[in-house]
Amino acid sequence: MTNMRPLLNPPARGWRRDLSGPNDRSDAMPGLFMCAPNHVDEVWLELPRSYLDMRGLLLWLSPLPLLAPVGLIWLASITLDGLSIDLLLLLFATFVDLWAGLVGLRMDISPPRDLPLRFNRARRKIYAYEFKPIWWNPFSRWPVRAVSYDWDDVRAEAWSQGGMAGSGVYFSKSGVVLSVVRPGTNEVIDRFQLRAKANDEKAWAYICTYMQQGPQALPPSKWKPRDWNNEPTMNLARLLAPKVKWPEEMDVESRTTPS
Repeated sequence: MTNMRPLLNPPARGWRRDLSGPNDRSDAMPGLFMCAPNHVDEVWLELPRSYLDMRGLLLWLSPLPLLAPVGLIWLASITLDGLSIDLLLLLFATFVDLWAGLVGLRMDISPPRDLPLRFNRARRKIYAYEFKPIWWNPFSRWPVRAVSYDWDDVRAEAWSQGGMAGSGVYFSKSGVVLSVVRPGTNEVIDRFQLRAKANDEKAWAYICTYMQQGPQALPPSKWKPRDWNNEPTMNLARLLAPKVKWPEEMDVESRTTPS
């Protein structure tokens, strides 16, 4: 699509353009980036997604904020007067650093080991396994949800965002968000990121090719599928992360044909 204005209401944040519809011919070549489908056959396709690109890093960095109060204690110990003010500052800094450390820890170990997307050709439905962090409350339970929608109500939007980092370095990121519209309208009722990393538009073309033509039309992958729930790993964050567990009825429905 080459429309200059968003079709959906509201458009995705950082909207760049609308991609081809679920039953339209895609302009992009179908393909996946450094991964293979978790599963593919005539009935259903499952693609992996990751919440963090470098999982395990935050787990080891999260204790660092707790070192800041230690420095403040040292400063308070060498201050000749105003100790009460230093104590209040220390308590505030300890709370902030504890919060930052816990958020970093939760961001690494709380997302499930995979966030799969399933596409059932026989039922013409999409199934998404979603995770939502509550970064402002690291003490609460961060929810996981599994949702399903009709394939014909799915739309894809390319987005991009940029800004200045604290160091003054400009950064940018982009991707594709899958939007679900109310049937017969352009009103968005749900969204989830495709998260196929560098080739999101090719991944959308891959999905559409499968739904329209079947697995025989897909390009072969040189990568092997991974068992994200049970694969051997030395990554502590992955070991601590919860396994993917679809609701039983949805799990069966998403992998079978209508009776």
